[in-house]
Amino acid sequence: MAQLSSRQQLDLHKSMLDYLYNAGFTKTFNEFRSEAPELADFTPDPTSPASGLLVKKWTSIIRMQRKVMDLEARLAQAHEELANAGPAASEGSKRVNKEWLPSSTPKHTLIGHRDKINAVSFHPLYSVLASASVDATVKIWDWDTGECERTLKSHTKAVSDCQYDSTGKVLATCSDDLFIKLWNVPDDYKNFATLRGHEHSISSVCFLPGDTRLISASRDNTVRVWDVGTSHCVKVLKPHSEWIRSALPSADGRLLLTCSDDHTARITDMETAALKTEMRGHDNRIECAVFVPHASIPAIRELVTLPATVQTAKVDQLGISFVLTGSRDKTIKLWDALRGQCLWTFVGHDGWVQALTFHPCGKFLLSAADDHTMRIWDLKTGRCVKKVEAHSPFVQCVAWGPTPVTEGSDDNDRIVNVVATGGTDKLVKIWRP
Repeated sequence: MAQLSSRQQLDLHKSMLDYLYNAGFTKTFNEFRSEAPELADFTPDPTSPASGLLVKKWTSIIRMQRKVMDLEARLAQAHEELANAGPAASEGSKRVNKEWLPSSTPKHTLIGHRDKINAVSFHPLYSVLASASVDATVKIWDWDTGECERTLKSHTKAVSDCQYDSTGKVLATCSDDLFIKLWNVPDDYKNFATLRGHEHSISSVCFLPGDTRLISASRDNTVRVWDVGTSHCVKVLKPHSEWIRSALPSADGRLLLTCSDDHTARITDMETAALKTEMRGHDNRIECAVFVPHASIPAIRELVTLPATVQTAKVDQLGISFVLTGSRDKTIKLWDALRGQCLWTFVGHDGWVQALTFHPCGKFLLSAADDHTMRIWDLKTGRCVKKVEAHSPFVQCVAWGPTPVTEGSDDNDRIVNVVATGGTDKLVKIWRP
């Protein structure tokens, strides 16, 4: 039998006493309490962490057991299909999946939020998705089964963004209530820190490489850098004079990409706060801005006929050569991140462009907009190759699934084909093969 520490034993006994009392087993409750001297004065308290804990744990075990049984059954089925199909067929299906694109019908429609969805974030390791909503909650879903696992209630106003760190152990959320909250994922999503400092609604939150710090953008026209360990704000940057809609770090954490209501996107040196590049050309507010990842740069160079050179190779490797922005002017623009020059404009959406994400194969861009569609663009030609009617009326966010790291494998072997979208229809949708 596994040994529990003194603290664990005490918590377990309190939970058992709480259960016995609430279930009406008064005699057993009194006898148990009399046999445990350290609990002689124990009185059930509905606000105590021990209250209802035994029932919650038991429910979690049953849910986990069901999931394990389902996974075992699916694994057995997959083994059987592989054995019957043979190696040639499995290799063929693998090639098809590398460039899979979402179809017109979602695999799951997740119902539960009471207001529009602002953001979705995939757990980096497990089939878990977090969704942030104007209803002031964050819901945690199993995107494989479509089940809601829990609801996080701590914010008092609309939750604008959510993101897991690279290990999946911490979830960060931000809100119009001016707070950023950090949640301990392994400890049942316990809210272990609240970061205070912004003076207006917070638009976005994002971990810096290494996960020891995170950055937040706000309507107070600042980007703040926070120390995760101490919860302290360690730096305040002011790259714009108007509402900052988004702030993202470069892959090495040295540069900061922001976009604002001032119709510009800017790249700032994180250390010195010096402005490196300004991208000006949109006719309305910019809702989102992203660095083009390394995998997509060959397609981008083919699109704008800028061949790679020895000099550009290092910058390309860092993923800081190009930037894409989405705006309320209904367009997506491609920029030279070093010079601030607009290289291409993707035209097709009939509403505000709200979010952008890349296909992990590097060949496609996915965009979400207020014209109720998710559009898929071929990065080599700049053309829209697919239009998916995703939400009604507006699509607020889109994210591609996690990319598990497998030693010694090709990048394409690590693609997980799953896309999540959220809309003003209060729904989260999961798109899978």
